[in-house]
Order: sequence, then structure tokens, then C-alpha cells
Amino acid sequence: MDPKLLQILVCPITKGPLTYNKASNELISKSARLAYPIKDGIPVLLEDEARKLNDDEEMA
Repeated sequence: MDPKLLQILVCPITKGPLTYNKASNELISKSARLAYPIKDGIPVLLEDEARKLNDDEEMA
């Protein structure tokens, strides 16, 4: 994930920051408790495509 792109992307729901999880290839929004997938190098910032974070992932 390009660090410059990560600086300008925000969660579409909360408008909060996103962090990149390299292991799962997802952008994480802790404030929305969602993980957005990255498909073919393109972040999919749609609520319907996002995965809800479980309690263990939120603490990480």
C-alpha cells in the first residue's frame, strides 16, 4: 500500500483514519470496527464489502 495514498484515504463512514494490515491486505477503521478489502491493489471502501472486526482484532 502506497503510504501517500494511505495518508489521504479515510473511512467512508466515520471519516476517521485507516491503517493498513499487511497480513490480511485490508484497510482497518478502528472507529467503525470495519476492515475494508484491497482487491487487485485497489481499496474497496464500501460498507457492504467491509468485514466487521471481532474483539481480538480491535485490541491489536
